[in-house]
Amino acid sequence: MGLPALALVLVAGLLHTQASPPARSFQLDYEEDCFRKDGSPFRYISGSIHYARVPRPAWRDRLLKMYMSGLSAVQVYIPWNYHEPLPGVYDFAGDRDVEAFLDLTAELGLLVILRPGPYICAEWEMGGLPAWLLWKPDIILRSSDPAYLAAVDSWLHVLLPKIKPRLYQHGGNIISVQVENEYGSYYACDYGYLRHLLGSFRALLGSEVLLFTTDGTRAEELRCGTLQGLYATVDFGPGSNVTEAFGAQRQVEPKGPLVNSEYYTGWLDYWGEAHASTSSVRVARGLEDMLQLGASVNMYMFHGGTNFAYWSGADFKDQYKPVTTSYDYDAPLSEAGDPTEKLFAIRMVISKFQPLPVGPMPPATPKYAYGWVALRKYADLLDVLDVLCPSGPIQSQFPLTFEAIKQVHGFVLYRTQLPRDVLDPATLGAPPHSICDRGYVMLQKEYQGTLERDGQTALHVTGSTGDTLDVLLENMGRISFGANISDFKGLLGNLSLDSSPLRNWLIYPLAIDTAIQQGWPHAALPKSSSGGRAGPAFYTGTFETPGIAWDTFVKFPGWSKGQLWINGFNLGRYWPLRGPQQTLFVPGSVLHIGRPNNITVLELEGAPSTPLLLFLDRPLFNRTLSRSTAATE
Repeated sequence: MGLPALALVLVAGLLHTQASPPARSFQLDYEEDCFRKDGSPFRYISGSIHYARVPRPAWRDRLLKMYMSGLSAVQVYIPWNYHEPLPGVYDFAGDRDVEAFLDLTAELGLLVILRPGPYICAEWEMGGLPAWLLWKPDIILRSSDPAYLAAVDSWLHVLLPKIKPRLYQHGGNIISVQVENEYGSYYACDYGYLRHLLGSFRALLGSEVLLFTTDGTRAEELRCGTLQGLYATVDFGPGSNVTEAFGAQRQVEPKGPLVNSEYYTGWLDYWGEAHASTSSVRVARGLEDMLQLGASVNMYMFHGGTNFAYWSGADFKDQYKPVTTSYDYDAPLSEAGDPTEKLFAIRMVISKFQPLPVGPMPPATPKYAYGWVALRKYADLLDVLDVLCPSGPIQSQFPLTFEAIKQVHGFVLYRTQLPRDVLDPATLGAPPHSICDRGYVMLQKEYQGTLERDGQTALHVTGSTGDTLDVLLENMGRISFGANISDFKGLLGNLSLDSSPLRNWLIYPLAIDTAIQQGWPHAALPKSSSGGRAGPAFYTGTFETPGIAWDTFVKFPGWSKGQLWINGFNLGRYWPLRGPQQTLFVPGSVLHIGRPNNITVLELEGAPSTPLLLFLDRPLFNRTLSRSTAATE
């Protein structure tokens, strides 16, 4: 063989070795009770972040802070209802661009533990399941019900092909994928459903990807939530005995890595309850105990973020418990993405087990107190139904649910007339559990009061035959956990007057967000608004930023309850009367520089006589459990 020929063979050999690097793999090792990444023993220290709760311009900042905290991975939920708002209608643009989020995690050197559901809980509206599933009223969610499985399969065929190229085996950074979520806590205990999901995930993602389940440590939860072929992990918080908790995992997985998929760094807040907090010392101690056992740990949450718009879910524990707009979670990174004392305590623990990245922790994002902004009443809600419901009302003998009229979020107005003179106060009442979730009652446009799920369900009214009765129904978020996730909204039963049912309803599905995103009411002609009448009304105002658009927090002094938009962005529900949350987080990315910022408020019960908002540089929670949280107030 001549030299040129030999050179060609050598070059070909070099090209061949370059073209086939050692195979990337992420596997279970049952002999050594560990994960193996590319053949070497591996343990991850991870934190949860939900891209749907963080504005896209802030993704990089939050992920970089997680990387600099010493995390090797992040855990990510995919909320189905965030991406398929209507059957067959998909949205992966802007804040919903999950592929861009995953690519950013890879760019920053973070591995991903993916939790694509289809059910996720996450204290998210309906646990991530789309409300349009309830258009078939007898559907059995999270089961082998063919109607449910058909919708799930259709969704997985859209979602999982986006995921597959990002799996670790294919050169990406997704090391494991969870199937369903805490299924053992659901009443159905349908193994056929889990087997169906396992088959779909394998068919769409391949045979190599590591699939797992997560459940609580009770035997019953692990019995119903686990399945042969899915690696069973557990979740528990700093109050648990680590040895006992992992003992529960060992009952179902005698060999393999110890994994806590949700180690609780804090807890969520419910409207009307005290602000939750968990001590940094306890969180750090529990983490150290687990890492000393060689366990892999994911901290839930590492950064909680915000339930913007209508995305907050609810729990049901003897009564309906809606979740606040803030999902701060008392997490190591605050709602605004700021490092806390808890983050540094966790980072110190991590440094004992693996080297931290070199370089400083990025600082807290700058905040600005823009101060007082005066608002003016634009119109009562009842006076702008032509704008909010351009298609006009639906006529029905009896009330229809949100689901029956295909309204997912927000508000629906129910209108009828008094069938007789009511000279002495009569009881306007609803059957138990039929106001879902709050009803604001007006008679002849005069606000009468509020009917509430699991609360007040009757009011006394007087009036004349033919008087207009309006009830504005608010969906406060569908239940995200437990047996009640088929959570229908609106008037679920008939209102009655002294127990005689009211009939002949006009039902207005309100498209408030659509109108506001199109520039209303700021671009509309001013209304001559009737002054201080209580009840649902819109207020508007503007403010300018002094050459910067920094994050801020808005307080509602003297306001009751409602919804806030700035520049068409729905920042969520405020409810200072109920608390504990007193301020809404306003990301700087929604603000304009050099032109006015348009504020729109829908106040539901009654605004102060001088309607003002106050923009602060820090959040306020009015009821805290311990002195140590006073610093966050």
